[in-house]
Amino acid sequence: MKRPLRIGIIQQSNTTDPNENRGRLLEKIAELASKGVRLIVLQELHDSLYFCQTEDTGNFDLAVPGEQSGAARLYSEAARQYGVVIVTSLFERRAAGLYHNTAYVFDADGSLAGKYRKMHIPDDPAYYEKFYFTPGDIGFRPIDTAVGRLGVLVCWDQWYPESARLTALDGAEIIFCPTAIGGIDSEPESLAALQRSAWINAQISHSVANGCYYAAVNRVGVEGGTKFWGSSFVCDFYGNRIAEGSQDREEIVYAQCDPAAMEEHRRMWPFFRDRRIDAYQGILRRFRDEL
Repeated sequence: MKRPLRIGIIQQSNTTDPNENRGRLLEKIAELASKGVRLIVLQELHDSLYFCQTEDTGNFDLAVPGEQSGAARLYSEAARQYGVVIVTSLFERRAAGLYHNTAYVFDADGSLAGKYRKMHIPDDPAYYEKFYFTPGDIGFRPIDTAVGRLGVLVCWDQWYPESARLTALDGAEIIFCPTAIGGIDSEPESLAALQRSAWINAQISHSVANGCYYAAVNRVGVEGGTKFWGSSFVCDFYGNRIAEGSQDREEIVYAQCDPAAMEEHRRMWPFFRDRRIDAYQGILRRFRDEL
């Protein structure tokens, strides 16, 4: 990422028809490419409804065989056709009974630049992901592309500073987080508002602490008992939200990221230099009562 990079993130509501969802995404990808965007990021599990609100073995039929799937080839071909890098999010079928929540990054020539399997898997009311997803086994490894070294996290990873830190320490120039999060009917709206604020603040802190750009991409709309927050955003290394979507509309959110400005910022605030790596052994314990 040697020169300013124009990025676009797609905030969309979904239907029960994967082909319809994919078709609308491909239209938006074409629009973004026509406006000079070189990097496009899609929301978590963008081809379907967020199916993890219930535990239903029939939902495993939504999974696709990774980069060999027809869905993956659609996004690969779009990346090649428009000469853009695309960050996708697919329900990966690795084997019968073994599935992942996986981000695939397609380079500007259509090749698979790399993938990331979601590491932290939640199990909350209306977010029963442990029923569906095996925790990732690739680790926090940035992906080299035609537009730079990209860090990718997925949703629940966003709450863990270790995720962003390890990704940044391995050279990520921008960290992206496709997500699906909102408030559920069984909880008061006031609580949902607090949770949305925490969601934004936690991720902004990653950009500040690591001196990098950070982007979160969420869906909108109501699915079952969940109202998704939207609010997709891009923030800079000071935590300023330089682009932000609404809470209730489908939108394309544009942002300009400047690697030279990030380089200068890191020279002034050298957080990586001052880390006390000799004193962090305790981070590998589950809690302080472990010997």
